[in-house]
Amino acid sequence: MHGLLAVSRAIDRVTTVIGKAVAWLILAAVLVSAVNAVVRKVFSMSSNAWLELQWYLFGTAFMLAAAWTLLENEHIRIDIIYGRWSRRVQHWIDLLGTLLFLLPFTGIMIWLVHPSLMRSWNAGEVSMNAGGLIIWPAKAALLAGFILLFCQGLSELLKKIAVMRGLIPDPVSVQDSAHREAELMTAGMQDDRIDQTPESRK
Repeated sequence: MHGLLAVSRAIDRVTTVIGKAVAWLILAAVLVSAVNAVVRKVFSMSSNAWLELQWYLFGTAFMLAAAWTLLENEHIRIDIIYGRWSRRVQHWIDLLGTLLFLLPFTGIMIWLVHPSLMRSWNAGEVSMNAGGLIIWPAKAALLAGFILLFCQGLSELLKKIAVMRGLIPDPVSVQDSAHREAELMTAGMQDDRIDQTPESRK
C-alpha cells in the first residue's frame, strides 16, 4: 500500500503543477477578450479566430484544472443527504462514487475522444466559421483533461482506502478545520466592525 500511496503523491504533484499553470489561461482569455473588444470598437475589425481563441483558452483551463479541483475537494456538491451521514458513511459514498461513476465515466470519455482527436489531426480539421482555428488542439485539451481526471480519480481512490484503513489522516477533515477557522475569523472581523459603529458605542 505504501508503494501505491507514493504513486498517489506523484499524481497529486503533477495535478497541482498543471492546475496552477493552466489557471493563467483564464487571464490570457480575459486579455484576448479585452483586446478583441477594443479592436472591434475602435478599428471596426474582428475575426472569428479571436472569438474561438477565447473559448479554446477557457475550455483548456476548465478541463486541465478539473483534476486539481478534485484534489482540493472544491467541486460543487449537492450534499443535502451526504452531509447528514457520519464521516465513515461518507468515506464509503466517496469510494463507491469514484469507483462506480467517476472512473468509468472518464474512461469512457477517453475512449470516445481519442478517435475523434486522431481524425481531426489526420484530416487537419478546421472550424467551419470563416477565419476559424484548427480543431484538434481543443480536442487534445479535452482528452488531456479526462486523462488527468482519471488519474486523479485513481489517486483519490487510493487515498480513500488508506484513510479508511487508518494509514493516513483524513485530508478533508484538515480542510474542513481550515474552512471553519476562516469562517470564525471572518465572523470575528464582522463583530469588530459592528462594535465600532456609533450605535454600538452609545
